[in-house]
Amino acid sequence: MKTIISPSILAADFTNLISDISVIEDVNDLWLHLDVMDGHFVPNLTFGIPIIKQLKKKTKLPLDVHLMVTNPEFHMEELKDVGIENITYHFEIETNHMELISKYRSHYNSIGLSIKPKTKAQDLDLELLKKLDLVLVMSVEPGFGGQSFMPNALDKIEYLNKVRKENNLSFKIQVDGGINEETGTKCRNKGADNMVAGSYIFGKGKDQYKTQIETLR
Repeated sequence: MKTIISPSILAADFTNLISDISVIEDVNDLWLHLDVMDGHFVPNLTFGIPIIKQLKKKTKLPLDVHLMVTNPEFHMEELKDVGIENITYHFEIETNHMELISKYRSHYNSIGLSIKPKTKAQDLDLELLKKLDLVLVMSVEPGFGGQSFMPNALDKIEYLNKVRKENNLSFKIQVDGGINEETGTKCRNKGADNMVAGSYIFGKGKDQYKTQIETLR
């Protein structure tokens, strides 16, 4: 299977968002990455549930929701019947992860946990990894676009890939932050199979979106 690419609309033109998305509508193995920030878990504020529901009506692309919020259960509850492909929230929040994931397992095709740059991949114990469909390794501090890739993410990807193989697990390893052709290649070589990219794709002209996506495969 090809590497899944998840273009982040955070880097798109929000005044012409549907126009930007339409350019990549027919690309295979593509998720549309939605960064939900609440101004609490991270300083910035982006968009919320109404926008996600409207986007679902406007695109056929699978939606990949990344919750950078202090109350992910509220969002998971509100979005449970929308038809979200993947929903990821942060390991660092205070909750019973096993219970929360089990509660919403039947409502989402994929549920993921994200770890910040200062969080160790080893903090995700084996029993928790068995529950997950995806682990998102943040290669920048969450909350701001356009940051440079942090190389310590490569060690985390390598570790997670090793655990995945040794235990015959099937969770995807997604990486987000500073992804371009060079850093994307390094991540793939370590075992990442799902990459989020924002400005690398949407920072180019519309006629280059698809080319930029393919360079990340």
